[in-house]
Amino acid sequence: MDKIKILITDDHQLVREGVEAMFQGVKDMEVVGMASTGEEAINMIRTIKPDVVLMDIIMPGMNGIEATRWIKEIDESIRIIIVTMEISKEYVSAGIKSGVDGYLPKDIGKKTLLEAIRAVHAGERYFNDAIKKLIFDDFYSVEKLKNPKKTLPNQLTKREGEVLALVASGKSNKDIAEVLFLSVKTVETHKTHILIKLGLNNNAELIRYAVKNNIISI
Repeated sequence: MDKIKILITDDHQLVREGVEAMFQGVKDMEVVGMASTGEEAINMIRTIKPDVVLMDIIMPGMNGIEATRWIKEIDESIRIIIVTMEISKEYVSAGIKSGVDGYLPKDIGKKTLLEAIRAVHAGERYFNDAIKKLIFDDFYSVEKLKNPKKTLPNQLTKREGEVLALVASGKSNKDIAEVLFLSVKTVETHKTHILIKLGLNNNAELIRYAVKNNIISI
């Protein structure tokens, strides 16, 4: 089995070496490089071709958000997990927009880090509970202000109700996947189930249904 190749990017040597030590004895992963700046990480990926980059945000010169954007433009197949002390909705939102595949605070344990790496390497997104709560609280507070009377059909699950509201608001599958931390394929599956349960045929009918039943306002 091929090992997951990891590049560690952090401006503190102690942090880099400490994270590297966490992979000792992990049979399916190996650290193939360490960078101290965003620029250095960008230069290194061309030669070492990592599968997953662990990226800090605040570093000298180019920050981790900018570096993520550059790396994704060079090779979008490289998975990037932000690992940082900067936990705020502004940073998390900027990270998601830049294309990160995961976002974790630095106080996580080894088990969570390994789980996140395996998840993003498999094509999933990974955000721990604290990050999810930050994004969801912000998202739902905005939605509540936009439409405080919103009600959802009883036959839909909570997740299907969320997808329904977002589809009806004009969000693309990719946008919905980013907001709800799902894969695009999972979003498409939820949309299919929603249409079947509500007896609808397409997005246009879904939008009309959402407006008529006060799920969204226009």
